[in-house]
Amino acid sequence: MYIFNITFHIEDSIIDEGLVFLKQEYIPKAVQNGMFFNPRICFVLPKHKEDGKNYSVQFYVKNKTILNDWQETVGQPLHKEIANRFGEKLLGFVTVLEELDLEV
Repeated sequence: MYIFNITFHIEDSIIDEGLVFLKQEYIPKAVQNGMFFNPRICFVLPKHKEDGKNYSVQFYVKNKTILNDWQETVGQPLHKEIANRFGEKLLGFVTVLEELDLEV
């Protein structure tokens, strides 16, 4: 099992609009085809004072093949939509995590 994590930095001037977009548009579009599941959004606590705020959006995905398919069919168009709509005021970077069993 993998966790697809995208951390978004949202400039102060569009925090409310950016969060509404992530919650009402990005996340529903990301899961609508069933490739991703169990979405969540988290506020990233800052270590120091900074401009803007960071949010982590996470989804579970069963395997790398599904993840690659999602990135090509859903992810790229979604990220183009973000770039067109927000420019550099809402930026994201992706981390893919592999979930490990806690037992030794």
